[in-house]
Amino acid sequence: MGKFRKLGRHAAHRVSMLRTMVSQLVKHERIETTVAKAKEVRRKADQMVQLGKEGTLDAARRASAFVRGDDVVHKLFTELAYRYKDRAGGYTRLLRTRIRIGDAAPMAYIEFVDRENELREAKPAAPQPPQRVPLDPWAKSRASQQWAGPKVTKSSGTEGL
Repeated sequence: MGKFRKLGRHAAHRVSMLRTMVSQLVKHERIETTVAKAKEVRRKADQMVQLGKEGTLDAARRASAFVRGDDVVHKLFTELAYRYKDRAGGYTRLLRTRIRIGDAAPMAYIEFVDRENELREAKPAAPQPPQRVPLDPWAKSRASQQWAGPKVTKSSGTEGL
């Protein structure tokens, strides 16, 4: 799994909790949790949406091995894959909400972007820089000669010494 937060739980409990939270996020499209848990859920939820966008049988098996429920897998591979087909990443958003009364833990909503009833509108996609047209070899050679400046040659009087 790489680097991750331990969240005060042993490994099996942590993985089980993340599986449940990602499944609930896909099902309800918004959940409230602590900020630390939300940051971990965001990583796994974005990975699951990427699998949904792949749309292969292998991706479906990998997604169903993590999320809980056939309805969740179906939603990943149909509704969410279609919604984010043109988006290159950043499928979820984290919105900090309050401080929990009991233990003063910072709470946050994690939700999918570009959907109805979202708490904040998604930022528009950044415009892509214009593509540079490559020069043909002849023009490239002429341009490099032009920018190189005058050629420096040896003087003929010092060669015989």
